[in-house]
Amino acid sequence: MKKILFISSLAVTLVVSSCKKADFADSYTDPSKIAVSSVEKQFAGFVNSNLGFIMPGYWNYFVVQRITNNRYTQSVGWANATGQYIPGGGAVSDHWNAYYSFLAQYKELVKINKALSPADQAERRIFMIAATIYFYDYTQKMVDVHGDLPWSAAGMLSANGGDYLASLPKYDKAQDIYTKMLDDLRGFSTELNSLTVPAAIQTAFNTQDFILKGSKVAWTRYCNSLRLRMLTRVSGSTEFASRASTEIAAMATAPATFPLVSSNAENIQINVFSLNTPVAGSNFQGGLEDWNGNLASAAMINHMVTNGDPRLPVLFEPGPAAGGVYRGIDQMAAPSVTEALILTNTVAMYNRSTTSRNFFFPGVLINAAEVSFHLAEAHLKAGNLSAAKDAYNKGIEQSTEHYFNIRRVTTNTTSPAVVPYTAAQITAYQTAAGINWDLATTAAARQALISNQRWLHYNVIQPFENWAEVRRTDLPALRFWADDATPTNVAPPTRWMYPSSENVYNKANYAAVSANDKATVKIFWDR
Repeated sequence: MKKILFISSLAVTLVVSSCKKADFADSYTDPSKIAVSSVEKQFAGFVNSNLGFIMPGYWNYFVVQRITNNRYTQSVGWANATGQYIPGGGAVSDHWNAYYSFLAQYKELVKINKALSPADQAERRIFMIAATIYFYDYTQKMVDVHGDLPWSAAGMLSANGGDYLASLPKYDKAQDIYTKMLDDLRGFSTELNSLTVPAAIQTAFNTQDFILKGSKVAWTRYCNSLRLRMLTRVSGSTEFASRASTEIAAMATAPATFPLVSSNAENIQINVFSLNTPVAGSNFQGGLEDWNGNLASAAMINHMVTNGDPRLPVLFEPGPAAGGVYRGIDQMAAPSVTEALILTNTVAMYNRSTTSRNFFFPGVLINAAEVSFHLAEAHLKAGNLSAAKDAYNKGIEQSTEHYFNIRRVTTNTTSPAVVPYTAAQITAYQTAAGINWDLATTAAARQALISNQRWLHYNVIQPFENWAEVRRTDLPALRFWADDATPTNVAPPTRWMYPSSENVYNKANYAAVSANDKATVKIFWDR
């Protein structure tokens, strides 16, 4: 078993210095064999340590998402089976371990930075702000699936001089972690607006930052857009409702002060420019397609077909024997019925040339469409229906453009070519009966429109965000087959339980949270 909570590299990975895999591997020396690192080198190593869960790849999709989030949101269809709502131990443990290895690298970066003089820290401030924004992005996802986490005291073995017992981490409350992250992001947003980066440091940042190529403006958008996402997530909780309303309104009304991702050209994502670079995805094909992990759900397909969604042909393709008809799996059907349907090869699947076999599929962090849908919800809550409608329709346009943009970069021809969409198709979709904002006459109906579009946009590409939003809003109104043979998990869980290793290696601290370590306990923002 890995004691990931307590592992922190003595010095960690080095700089990305060229485009060749061999050169990259040489630069990233075994951390246990290095005595000295630097803020610049540690930053690149820290970001690299999390790429397996950012760039689309096998482990994340096949081991983790296939049996958890993608099913809990019915972004995919599958043959029902007993025990299907219990998050697999391997999926939970692997994701937990990956996060805490990532956290340990961040804590090592903090340690290295603290050892510098105040003047050197000030010069390198951009590295610490960017690293923390990126760290908080994935920390939010961890809180959203587990709740309370070992966090502030985790990953401190190196900082504690190798004292194992002193490094056993306590659990922080999920609300406290969110508060800390939101406070820091608010501060970073203000600081970035006035931060001056010395020329030499900017040159180093341009080299080490393979996410946004050293753009302070892009990191500012990332910071504010992440903050918007997190404020939206907690907007229905008693602890954060007032704060969310006030701070989102401030961002929405002052875009010059709080720039957000507002177009697909500004999307926060790791683009693949060459397959000979280490940031390229790792076997997305096997991750999504193996064991029928890419089959369509009836909930998603029926919604898209009924309303003439222009994204349908770019996101999905009909089954090989379907005669061009898009058909999804009804999750209320008996397992035998679904299994027989799958064997006929008539079930639609995620478009392979767009997604799983697209070697240039980017690592998605935050994009314009989701920002628009969050803003649409905020305007709706504030009673500004005109602004809500505009943001809602803009999100649909941006989502469509986003997926067609992704299709354009593929070199794979497994799936038939996709005809570019037209403005008329977008308009027809926006005015379809099940989509048209003007036909929704209540706040609940309008919220359903926004949530449904966010669900369609996230699909399997942003699975953690999708599951969080489905739980938070209970939208779309999905129906699930009841697994009566597994009384403790008849329906999808509301959180992931902690890995068993916590009760072995962090026993005393785990005991403090064990009473709430149940799949039916809701995360604090789940209203």
